[in-house]
Amino acid sequence: MGAADAPQTRVYVTRTLTLTASLLAAGLGFIVFLQFGASDGFDAFDVLRAVLIFASTFWLAWGAFTALAGLTTRPPAVPRDAGPIRAMTAVLVPVYNEDPVATFARIAAMDASLRATGFGERFHFAILSDTRNDEVAARERIWFLRLLADTHGEGRMFYRRRTSNKGRKAGNIEDFIKRAGAAYKYAIILDADSLMEGATMVEMVRRMEAAPDLGLLQTLPTIIRAKSRFGRTMQFAGSFYSPIFARGLAMMQGRTGPFWGHNAIVRMHAFAESCALPELSGKPPFGGHILSHDYVEAALLARAGWTVRVDDDLTGSYEEAPENIIDHAKRDRRWCQGNLQHSRLLLAPGLKAWSRFVFLQGILAYIAPGFWLAFLAASIAAPLFAPPIDYFPIEYWPFPVIPVSQVSKALGLAVGIGGLLFLPKMLILLDAALRGRTRRFGGTIRALQSTLTELLFSSITAPIFLMFQTRSVLQVLRGADGGWPAQTRGDGTLSFGDAWAASHWIVTTGGVVLVMAQWLSPQLVPWLLPVALPMALAPVIIAWSSRASTSALFTVETELAAAPVMLLADRTLTRWQDFEADATAA
Repeated sequence: MGAADAPQTRVYVTRTLTLTASLLAAGLGFIVFLQFGASDGFDAFDVLRAVLIFASTFWLAWGAFTALAGLTTRPPAVPRDAGPIRAMTAVLVPVYNEDPVATFARIAAMDASLRATGFGERFHFAILSDTRNDEVAARERIWFLRLLADTHGEGRMFYRRRTSNKGRKAGNIEDFIKRAGAAYKYAIILDADSLMEGATMVEMVRRMEAAPDLGLLQTLPTIIRAKSRFGRTMQFAGSFYSPIFARGLAMMQGRTGPFWGHNAIVRMHAFAESCALPELSGKPPFGGHILSHDYVEAALLARAGWTVRVDDDLTGSYEEAPENIIDHAKRDRRWCQGNLQHSRLLLAPGLKAWSRFVFLQGILAYIAPGFWLAFLAASIAAPLFAPPIDYFPIEYWPFPVIPVSQVSKALGLAVGIGGLLFLPKMLILLDAALRGRTRRFGGTIRALQSTLTELLFSSITAPIFLMFQTRSVLQVLRGADGGWPAQTRGDGTLSFGDAWAASHWIVTTGGVVLVMAQWLSPQLVPWLLPVALPMALAPVIIAWSSRASTSALFTVETELAAAPVMLLADRTLTRWQDFEADATAA
């Protein structure tokens, strides 16, 4: 159920309607706020705040109408080749200072799953190590031998470690393509924490075989194995909401779809001919290697005439995710730098208009929180610049003219913005209940409870994420390079001290906001409490949400019944860990 053959007119109509509706919602917010702000006398701050409301509301509306597009459109079935698979496919697993036992156990599981399809010999695994730690690299070599022995993988499993990690992940994959790409028709690109059913890989090849113009096919990875309160909340949100948003995205993007850097298949010669990445002039963060290479590679494939699409019906594609807010923020810092770096590419020659718009969306995703913060700051400071109220505007009229209260407009605006945040998720819940999809999430009542709790949790954590994202943007703008830190896997439990060390500045900011509001605009304090209180309690929220969850809420399908490839990976990992423990004891 992808957007493979959706007529371009349908794609253009979906894009136009979504963009028009988002602009209209933003324009309405602009007008309503301008009327509210000017009630005490019109000044430049009213215009500034109305513009900030316009920009912020547009971004919220864009997400809401993307979900609506996903709920109301059904792309036609995609073509697939049903014959025997003859093409060779390389499964690329880039690693960077990862635990080789866990990573290679996943590879062994995927290999076993592929062999069960009868097409295992048509898939080769290539472990592409960019590991900088020599001790980790030594363990990689040892456990690769164990992987070979367990899978009888001679001739199908390959390992190499680069001496230089030039270009990071993109450079790692480019190095493989230059050395060995000609031996394969397709490449399935994974991350170190990726896991994929063999049947899904085979289906991806069949869809590529049936569409000679298809350069890249992206699956929708499902988050698995989350244990913490934060992790399970994100896992539920990703499993429950993301398929709908992805369907809307597929219908808007058409043949100019996304690449998220992993759990996707590419046509090798198309990728090799189209996706060589330049090194941008100047120093990081805006110069140097392109960090968010995936969006750029999708744009380059589209520029060369290849179709790029996401098929949201492809199941059996999994990944893991950070277990706490701090690890999420660290990863998000890299994404922020990569997306802002795309500002250098907006005017690159030959790109499709939609590709440029995707770059712009990525930039807006990180600067939109700054709009909200600027709006709050401008609202607190507004009384300093507002003209005094003139109760006798009519010359020689002896009675005062009392300004009409604009509270209803303020409430209407707040309700409208809240609706853009909450209504899409409630509509997704209703759709899931009507279609029976809630059975995969513990039933309709459990799904309702999970959705309402997720809405509450996301509202509480939103100000914290807003602060982390704003800091990331400011760091990039002042020239700080965040680099490419290794991912944190496993237990993500944080002590209060760890949480305080990472977020004390958010507490200070929340306190300053309340003090300034009480001093300059006391009437704003009740409106600011939903933002300032989570900021003041940030360490508590971060530490609490990193703890293991024992709640029955946020149930997802893979918790009710683990996927076969997950069970294979678990058995392999347990056996290997026992072997390692015995070897260490001996």
